[in-house]
Parts: sequence; C-alpha cells; structure tokens
Amino acid sequence: MYARTAPDGEPRFTEATVDRRTPEEIWWRCTISMVNPVCNYRFLLHTAEGPLWLTAAGLSRLDVPDTTDFLLTTYPGPPKWAADAVIYQIFPDRFARSGRVTAQDPEWVRRADWDDPIPWGQDGALQQIYGGDLWGVTEHLDHLADLGANLIYLTPFFPARSNHRYDATTFAHVDPLLGGDEALAALSAEARRRGMRVIGDITLNHSGDGHEWFQSDRDDFYYVDGDDYATFAGVKTLPKFDHRSPELRRRLYDGPDSVIARYLEHLDGWRVDVAQSAGRHGAIELNDEAARLTRATMAGHDALLLAEHQFDASRALRGDGWHGTMSYAGFARPVWSWLAKERSTEFWGVPGPIPQYGGADMAEVMRRFSALIPWRAFTHNLTLLDSHDTARFRSVAGRDHQHLGAALLFTLPGLPMIFAGDEVGVEGVHLEDGRRPFPWDRARWDEGTYAVYRQLVRLRREHEALGTGGLRWLHTGPDVVVYERATPGETLIVQVSRSSHEPMKAAKAAASLTGGPDLTPGAPMPGDGPAFHVWELEA
Repeated sequence: MYARTAPDGEPRFTEATVDRRTPEEIWWRCTISMVNPVCNYRFLLHTAEGPLWLTAAGLSRLDVPDTTDFLLTTYPGPPKWAADAVIYQIFPDRFARSGRVTAQDPEWVRRADWDDPIPWGQDGALQQIYGGDLWGVTEHLDHLADLGANLIYLTPFFPARSNHRYDATTFAHVDPLLGGDEALAALSAEARRRGMRVIGDITLNHSGDGHEWFQSDRDDFYYVDGDDYATFAGVKTLPKFDHRSPELRRRLYDGPDSVIARYLEHLDGWRVDVAQSAGRHGAIELNDEAARLTRATMAGHDALLLAEHQFDASRALRGDGWHGTMSYAGFARPVWSWLAKERSTEFWGVPGPIPQYGGADMAEVMRRFSALIPWRAFTHNLTLLDSHDTARFRSVAGRDHQHLGAALLFTLPGLPMIFAGDEVGVEGVHLEDGRRPFPWDRARWDEGTYAVYRQLVRLRREHEALGTGGLRWLHTGPDVVVYERATPGETLIVQVSRSSHEPMKAAKAAASLTGGPDLTPGAPMPGDGPAFHVWELEA
C-alpha cells in the first residue's frame, strides 16, 4: 500500500507499513509531510485483481480525479469547545416573553397573541410580532439545561422591519423590542455562568433598505446603477452589499472596529446568513476573501464561525474561512429523502416533490458531500433536520420518523442543531408556519419526543466517539443503515431502521445504550422498525 500526495504539485508515493492485525482487519500506517497549507492524499492498493485507488469517495479500480482525495489542512482549527456543542436555534420573537420590554412598537409591527396562528403566505405575515425577547431566553435557560443543549444560536437581533430581522436597519445596537444591548449582555453572562455559549446571526450579503448605510453610503456600500440597485433574490427591501468597498469591509467584518468584532464581547461566534452569496455579483468574486477576513477578525477570540450554505460548500471549507457550514445538502436533504412521508413539501425552493431514497441512497449522498472536505470541517458542519427556513421535519416525516431523524442527527458527524420546539413536537408545514411560538404549557408537549431528544443529547455529550470519532458505514439497505463511530477508547454501533427488515447477525458483543437488547456474536440484531439502537462494543 502507498499514500500518494502532491506537494507543490509534484506526485509523491510513500510506502505504508502494517501497524497491527486483528482477526478481522489489517491496519496500515504511513507518514506524510505537509508542505502546503492544504494537502490532498489518497491510497494505492495492489491486490490480486489489480490496483485500486482509495479516496474519500471509496474504492475504485479506475483512475479518479483529485476532487475526492482525503484532505489535511494546517490552518488553525475551530475552537476546542465546539466538538462538544449541541446547538439550540432560537428565533427570538417566538421563544419566550419576559414582560420586561417597554419599547414602543414601530409603525410596521402587527401585534399577535402567543397562541395566534401564523398567517403564512398572507400579506403582513412577516410583520406579525409575538413579543418574544432576549430576557425571555435568559429566563428559560433551565429548559436548555434540562435538554442538554449548550450552544444557543440566536437568529438576528438587530433592529429591522420584519420579525425575521434579516433586513437590518442598523448594526449599532440590539433591537429594543428584544430588550436591547442590556438583554444580550445579561443572556450571555447567565449562559456562560451555566457553561453554555451564545452565537449570533448576521448577513454579510445584504441589509434592509431601511439601513442607515443604505441612506448615507449607498453608492459606496451597495451595487447601485442609477436609480436601481442589486438585491438578494430580487427582493427590493434587501439591497446587496458591494464588498469592493474597503470602508464597508472595515465596518462590517474586517478588523477590531467591525460589527463582527464588537459583539464578540458577548458572543462566542457567528452564523453568517446566505454566506455563499456574500461578495459575489456578476464577474465580481470576493466570497473567499470575505470568509478569510471574517475568520481573521475572530482570531484570538476562541470563537466559532459557521455559515449558511444550501449546496456544495467544499470550496469554502478548505480551512482558512468558515469553520463549518449548515449541512442542508450533505445531511438534511438526504435524511428528508429517506424519511419523509409528505413528499409534496417543497425543500429549499427545489421544484417538485422530495426525492424518495433508500438507506443506501442516503448514505451515498452523505458520502459524496463529505468526500469533498477535510474531516475537521465535516465534524464541524452544523447538521440539522429543519430550521427557521424550512417546514418542521415532524410535519414532513411524522412522529416516529422524526425520532429516527434525531437518532441520525446526534450520532453522525457534525454539530447537531435543534430548532426550538422540535424537542416537544412543534409542527409547521411551511417555513413561516414552522416559526410557531414555543408552547410553554407543558400539557401541549409530546413527552415521548422530549424523552427521545434528552436521551440522544445525553448520549452525544457522554460519548466522545459521537463527537470526534471516525465513521464507517457497515450496512446500508432500503430500510436500515448501520454504522460505526469509533475513537481509540470506544466503539459505538448505530442501527436506524425505517421499517421492519430481515435481521443481520451481530459480529461482536456489545451493550445497548438505548434500552434495547444487547448484541451477541452470531445472534440476530433487531429487525423491528421504525426503531433505532446504539450499542457500545465490549473492550
């Protein structure tokens, strides 16, 4: 066996040696030198049937392009604390009211009672305010602690003209409707006292048309053509930033006086909205630079930088930009395609119904996307079943399949994210409908779903293998997937079954961590479904 690298573009083959043998496996070891910041490598195996290439995409007897080579990077990694993160996404207006906010409503606000239905798809829906605020988040941190979440992701908290606040009118302060700067500082302080962290949400791609910069610096900070200007997705209330402006970069994300830097006093990182579009307009291509400068600004703050991305994010995850991206394409979409029952639901604007996958299809899509990025980025991508920008997964997949999705979420690589309310059974058939206020009347909770989420969060945080361990797909069939997560200290086996199937035979003894039967070598594994099981191999 040989490892092939290409330092400075020159092919180099390094012979591997046998490190150890077990009754089932032979492990090889090879040392490679890092010459460039990013190192592509693959393996060449000589077999009785001929040579085989092994890349992150798997084995091939044919020559394959370098695009799926394994990747190593020497750029500084994400903060160490992130590997243990269980993310809890909060849409501030819909989480909890404190009764402490006295700010007067702007003219655009349409007040709603907490249990009013969301008028999604109707005029004025984005101006309907339910009155949640950051003080309310602080008052309900006991719920997050009981669930086991330890990283709060707040959608935007800047003043705006909508309830989602991605149309900011200023970045100078926190929206008074959410409690202002004092409420953010108090939330941060209490979260940190409890061992939790908080990240904010900002768009580097656009502002609202009511933003103070759009009034005073329009020609320099935005793409302006006479009376017209570029926008996000054709929405005239969302003018697009022109990243060619040094002053825009300085104010927004480049350097210690930027918006990105100033809020790190109270935040432990940022999620960047529509990050794949920032700095891109026609022939102008400054997206990579925006990511690098933002990352450089956050250096020294022990902060996490995540980015929204709906497609192939491999170009942005080479190591010097975003630490990870929201894994819609590499996780959420294949999971929906395997587990959805309501397939007419639109997923992220893709025309037509949700595809229908078997378990092998789901695993293959996940493998194809993960093969394009360094392992470090793969394990720090934000994985999700849904978000404030989708229908609720429960409304798409049903209760039992939601539990299966949660099992995948907390046992596959990535930083798992819960959208507030998923854990108690909140539904929503559209992205706006999915932003329903949190039901604090516990009689309305699905206690069974809550117990499943608490169990899985506990497993995720108690077992290092689920956070940093390697991944091996052991079996993928139409209705069942089985995979291994392993570190030198522990090995876990996970089985997720969409429906009943022919049982497989266990290869090794393992103790159940989820209350099911233990595994005995040669004996059948469970064949029931829908169901999930997690086992720990005996030492």
